[in-house]
Amino acid sequence: MLELCTLASGSSGNSLLVSDGRTHILVDAGISCRRITNSLKALGVDPRELAGVLITHEHTDHMAGLATLTKQLRLPVYASRGTGRQLCYRIAFLEELFHPVTPGEGFSVGGIDVESFSTPHDAAESTGFALSAGGRKAAVVTDLGYVTPEVLKGIRGADLLVCEANHDVEWLQSGPYPYYLKARILGDRGHLSNEAGAELAWTAVEGGARTVVLAHLSHENNTPQRAHEVVRALLERRGAAVGRDVILEVAPRSEAGRRYPV
Repeated sequence: MLELCTLASGSSGNSLLVSDGRTHILVDAGISCRRITNSLKALGVDPRELAGVLITHEHTDHMAGLATLTKQLRLPVYASRGTGRQLCYRIAFLEELFHPVTPGEGFSVGGIDVESFSTPHDAAESTGFALSAGGRKAAVVTDLGYVTPEVLKGIRGADLLVCEANHDVEWLQSGPYPYYLKARILGDRGHLSNEAGAELAWTAVEGGARTVVLAHLSHENNTPQRAHEVVRALLERRGAAVGRDVILEVAPRSEAGRRYPV
């Protein structure tokens, strides 16, 4: 059985674990190595048993713990070539552990098959990932300004979707952020709003997903309640009853969430 558990999710740090019971893979390492290893131990996973870490892009909230984690555990690191170049600039010894990934192509880590796909974000070559085992599939899609055909292809057939719902547009526009930052977040290489995340969630649910986990919420321009409300309203308008047809939850910001069977 494939399982997914977020370890942290938000502007201050992102990491999650996907496991089939034998192969354990991290997606992103944007919190401290200590927090990652403590969270893994609390889940009953020995950090030394990790098979590798997938990095979506080089922003600090996705790789802050990577240097210490890889130094201690010598973990294989999988990322696009563009992301890998940025990571290797910052982490001197990473080249020997780095495995380049071509977006759109698949590869395997232990018993888990991984698909990568390009995402539009203000990073060198950001990607999303879909992980499959035992006929089940989980897709992780955060940090994108809009939904592209590559993203739609990447989530096709997912049983579980980790979906960005970063901000409430009105709250962001009327909030204290400087204009340039508002423009960045709202742009085509920024982040998905609650409404855009809801549309992506619906696409996955329409395609068969039965669990949606909302992720990467802004602390300043969103709340878990607001994100859940917006996404729930759209799903139910389209005919998917939350709690009956689909599980809809919000990933905790600074602690591990619950384990989701995929």
